[in-house]
Amino acid sequence: MATIKEIAKECNVSIATVSNILNNKGKVGEETRRMVLEKIEKMNYVPNVAAKNLKQRTSRTIGIITEDLTVFNTPEIVDGIDEYLEGRGYNFLLSNLRIYRKYGEDFYYHEEFKGNLEDEREIMRANQVEGIIYVSAHSRNLSSVLVQDASMPVVVVYGFAKDRDIPSVIFHDEEAAYMVVHRLLQTRTDKLGIIAGDRSSLHTSERLLGCQKAIYQTGILYNPELICYGDWSREFGYQAASGLLEQGVRVLFSMNDNMAMGVYDYALEKGLVIGKDIFVGGIGSQFGNILRPKLTTVEMPLFEMGQKAGELILDIIERKIPLKGEVYKIEGQLLNA
Repeated sequence: MATIKEIAKECNVSIATVSNILNNKGKVGEETRRMVLEKIEKMNYVPNVAAKNLKQRTSRTIGIITEDLTVFNTPEIVDGIDEYLEGRGYNFLLSNLRIYRKYGEDFYYHEEFKGNLEDEREIMRANQVEGIIYVSAHSRNLSSVLVQDASMPVVVVYGFAKDRDIPSVIFHDEEAAYMVVHRLLQTRTDKLGIIAGDRSSLHTSERLLGCQKAIYQTGILYNPELICYGDWSREFGYQAASGLLEQGVRVLFSMNDNMAMGVYDYALEKGLVIGKDIFVGGIGSQFGNILRPKLTTVEMPLFEMGQKAGELILDIIERKIPLKGEVYKIEGQLLNA
């Protein structure tokens, strides 16, 4: 593998001239520039990025810490981060905490989880990352486990830590639910049944606000007895559909597409035609396009959320924006309306 010194010798120019050409600096004649670039290609020169970064006191590397790569939202968020960083000439170091595998749903109550997270931060620091993007498995307040560090700033995706002056990127749950329910009730005045997630989930509470807003604008009376709280599963969607339809509900909003699939299962079993006998909406678009008829749903902009997180961390590092705990809500797109 050729070095800058060898390139300079072959071209009979100074090392400084080769360096200026590689970094687009200084005044170099076009003929000399062309000769050096041709020689670089011919001799298969590869820049020593580590040495360059050491000299410039920058690694151009971002740390990404994910709570669990097996959770549905995480891979696409990481892909969005990757594309954005690549476009601005940065690399990333990925760490997966695997917290669901280790601790299950109540992972954030484990002191061991906090210790593991701190260990990963130190590993990132040892590898000289310039900032960290933390990818949460679900939306919640992370102020108790995350701290802001001016020497290694943090941005959160799919969660928030506003009390720590940490910028965060989250899905606009309220707006997504509003769009779907408003569409479902646009041409119907039926009472609405809501198949919700866990009562303690921030996703549930935010999506319920969106439902209430759409119901109020439509003029239908809000009935809290027509809300079924569950575990986000397809099986629960089936069970909830059975109970709600027995109460005369014809319009069902499921807070995720997974539970909406359970509604489709129940409709198929009972011979009900979706779009004629009952009307169904969801959120997520994981299965919306494969169901028949297609499910009215909102696509979660996970890739775009990752891109926004990449943009924030680099803008902080390059001092384009100050550190502050602003929450950026990314809206999804209504599909199959």
